[in-house]
Amino acid sequence: MSFLKISHIAIAVEDLETAKKAFETLVGSKVQAVEEVPDQKVKVGMIPIGESRLELAGPTDSASTIAKFIEKHGEGIHHICFEVSDIKAELARLKGAGFQLIDEAPRLGADGHLIAFLHPRTTGGVLVELSEKQD
Repeated sequence: MSFLKISHIAIAVEDLETAKKAFETLVGSKVQAVEEVPDQKVKVGMIPIGESRLELAGPTDSASTIAKFIEKHGEGIHHICFEVSDIKAELARLKGAGFQLIDEAPRLGADGHLIAFLHPRTTGGVLVELSEKQD
């Protein structure tokens, strides 16, 4: 198993600028940078907290998964992300252990990381993301 740490906890927000102000005040730290991830139709801002980060994720399109999540559940925690050293090996291991993969293969995510999601049906109702830093 190659889980290294909790990379981030993602919070789905309707308005990224409003959320940035609120969370920067709340945690006393600034958003490092805002990045658009066109593939996922989302704009994210990362706030460092110790070894982990809060990811504020706002939709850039009403068809994005974040927009659909907000429509169904309202704003709130969207997923937890674990940093791994070998995402392909972890996906194979977890699939073999009976976890349902949303992504059978890693794809490019924010900050140039390879990412993949596990279905909440097999993770206690929590959407789980795996992330591998690319050097």
